[in-house]
Amino acid sequence: MSEGEGCPYRAVAIIPAAGQGKRMGAERPKQFLELKGKSILAVTLEAFERAKGICGIVVVVPAQEVAFCEEQIVKRFGLSKVVAVVPGGKRRQDSVRIGLEAAGSDYGLVAVHDGVRPFVNPEFIDKLLSEAAIKGAVVAAVPATDTVKGVDQAGHITKTYDRQKLWLAQTPQVFPYEVLLKAHQRALREGWDEATDDAFLVEQMGVNVTLIEGSPLNIKVTTPSDLILARAIMENW
Repeated sequence: MSEGEGCPYRAVAIIPAAGQGKRMGAERPKQFLELKGKSILAVTLEAFERAKGICGIVVVVPAQEVAFCEEQIVKRFGLSKVVAVVPGGKRRQDSVRIGLEAAGSDYGLVAVHDGVRPFVNPEFIDKLLSEAAIKGAVVAAVPATDTVKGVDQAGHITKTYDRQKLWLAQTPQVFPYEVLLKAHQRALREGWDEATDDAFLVEQMGVNVTLIEGSPLNIKVTTPSDLILARAIMENW
């Protein structure tokens, strides 16, 4: 790893892709389903391979898929920035922590990105890194376009939120490496359970996190309808 022209931010990407994808209902985990002959995970990793500011990539997959990922994704597509493929944990936050520990402490910034968000631009990744180098912690997000309702257990509406103040968080999410590592270590120590994104853990540390507007195309492929949409996007990607 170098701090020179090819790696100005000393940034590592952690790609959690250890889920089983039960909502997809497919025979294989969703991250290994294909878009025009490439797995969703391969398309995602290629974006980080092309991002100029990324020095290394740690991929976190189910334990039984480590060898497949190494041979059929990393080697097959020449992903030279991948420094480790490691087995994940029970929860997403466990997998991210495992990825952080596998990366080591030589990095200045860490970008966490869902393995099943394949439509992220390398240029946008670099933009987030440059913003994080100034602001410290940044998260891709898009403004809410639908009206959001709060409901009670009976399904009755209890509140209508002002959508002008609501944003939908995406990934990548970029943080100083030590800040995110400490947030995950504290979450483990104090039993912060089921964090849906890394920004939540960093927010609990009292760190300001800045939203950077992302793209509506940066979808998370979770359900069969998402896969249909992803394959349509891939036709013109």
